Amino acid sequence: MKEYKLDIDVKILELLGPSLYTSIYYVLAELIANSYDAGAKNVYIIQSDDAIIVEDDGSGMSYDEGDIQTYLGVAKETRTEKNSILKVDGEERRKMGRKGIGKLAALSVSENVLIKTIKNNEKSGFILSRKVDASKKLTALSEDKITFKKIKKHGTSVVMQNPEYSIHKTIKAIKNNLLKIFPIISQTFRIHIITSQDHVIIEDFDQEMITGLGALITLGEEYNGLSESFNFENFVKQENKPKLLKNEVAFSKNINLKNKDQEEKEYTLGIKGWIGAYKETKGRKGDNKDFPDNFISLLSNGKVGEFNILPAVGDNRLTEVYVIGQLHVDLFEETELPDMALSNRQGYKTDDIRYIEVIDYVKETLLPKVIKMRVLYADYKNEEKKLLKEKRGNDKEKELKSSVKKYRKQINNELIDGLSPFIGENKESVKKIIKNITNDTIPLLGLKKEVDTGKKKILISHANIKNRDRELSTLICQMLEFNGIPSEYIIYTSSMDSKKRPPVSGGVLEYLRNFFVESISTEKMFVIYVTSQEMSTKWNPLLEVGAGWITQGRHVVFNSGAFTPKSPLNTSADWGEVNLDNNSINMDGRALDVFCDKIIYICKSIGISPKGKTMNKDELKRLGVNVI
Repeated sequence: MKEYKLDIDVKILELLGPSLYTSIYYVLAELIANSYDAGAKNVYIIQSDDAIIVEDDGSGMSYDEGDIQTYLGVAKETRTEKNSILKVDGEERRKMGRKGIGKLAALSVSENVLIKTIKNNEKSGFILSRKVDASKKLTALSEDKITFKKIKKHGTSVVMQNPEYSIHKTIKAIKNNLLKIFPIISQTFRIHIITSQDHVIIEDFDQEMITGLGALITLGEEYNGLSESFNFENFVKQENKPKLLKNEVAFSKNINLKNKDQEEKEYTLGIKGWIGAYKETKGRKGDNKDFPDNFISLLSNGKVGEFNILPAVGDNRLTEVYVIGQLHVDLFEETELPDMALSNRQGYKTDDIRYIEVIDYVKETLLPKVIKMRVLYADYKNEEKKLLKEKRGNDKEKELKSSVKKYRKQINNELIDGLSPFIGENKESVKKIIKNITNDTIPLLGLKKEVDTGKKKILISHANIKNRDRELSTLICQMLEFNGIPSEYIIYTSSMDSKKRPPVSGGVLEYLRNFFVESISTEKMFVIYVTSQEMSTKWNPLLEVGAGWITQGRHVVFNSGAFTPKSPLNTSADWGEVNLDNNSINMDGRALDVFCDKIIYICKSIGISPKGKTMNKDELKRLGVNVI
């Protein structure tokens, strides 16, 4: 008669069983890891009405050979230097288990768990329970109760009866969560997910996780292949692609550590894997039971040790919601080093030097790099939007020109037809005919308002001189937005905001040519000239001055230093004295007052109600203007 006896204080089962893990997927990951260590090629996650089953075709366990007794020895180290490597079909696997408590994971889900196993045609089975009497003996299963869903010759089945946790009803949700928590999938290790309605096999890394990224960094040659699934958007130009996809060598650093015998040795801390940023996050989360979509996981020997270190490495920036990554640090599970994993396998000891080094690298180098790449992706996407908007504007302009042409042809023909009977008649009759015909045909020009709406309204004309004219121009731009002028109204070529930079095709001069010369629209642009000695020697600002003069558009001048602007600018205007010395903007009280008057005038000129002068003065001081 087989006897199954736990080698542990049974009170631990009651204390740890219900609270050891916080998610059903952590439990599944532990059980899958046990299957991986047992040499399984297939693991089956089976969901039924009254149970969740994890079954594998691994080596199984023999009672006669002592495998069962080893299994029942809880909290004993199960991995040594000699048995840390397992070969399956010629493929090496680094053993994941170490503490010997993963078997308790199922007790977080069910009070009673059936353990059924077969090896060399020998069947064994018992009930692992949270409540075991002082004898530590477990209830044995009769051989007719030791049945399996998928395996025949060898393997193990863990049946969590009447589970207190539930997994998702949809295959896709189960798959996505498993891959987040257990990404080590290959042709020699496959996970089957079976529900009453569907069956799917996970046999490679979920490529959808990569295709949805707008930026990707791989670390280490073995992860370079992920870049094959990276999907560049059509708007990303060839020369910009290397800025969004980087295949880098694994991070490596030598550090001194004390092993379990307190001997100090040098070890190599290696970080491999990948980190990326989503193109967008909308619609990703299935429900509140899912793991978060933005995370950076730490894995060791292929197993998640800490699901998300973003709170430790991030600064709670908005762009961090796009970040996702899986970093492999096998030194965390080096057998001869002290164990740094927490007992529930959901984190690491934060004071371990290995952990500190990884956190520092991700915080200082890796995360800022991928966030910068995501910002570039957003810029390229915004440029595409600008192109499309510009194209729609051009199409409307063409339509307007066509309408005007049609209008002119029609009115000429009808004027001739209408006037011919009145040759020699009085002028009042002729005027009446012209008026009637004009009123009938004017609706053909109905596109004008729509075309004008898409036009920029303000140009900040300046010389792109670092820390001088640009600084004053940026201040003007900030004050316009402070008073409620939308960024879409402004052309400011030095802005970091792509909405203010000129349209992509042709640049600012081409845009001005179309605006001032080619367009039938009567909308006029308000030009702000930031003048200085440097500006007077730059070609583009001079062309902008000429364009504004030709169309007699409204303008104001903000002048810096002792330079005196010349005609055709409004040289009679009082622009106040602004000094740009020592990388700061200095104004006396009068200049500050004149500056605010001009900002208010600009706003009113384009139909925006500005804020009061006092508020504008306070804002200028807040932005760093020195009042002298």
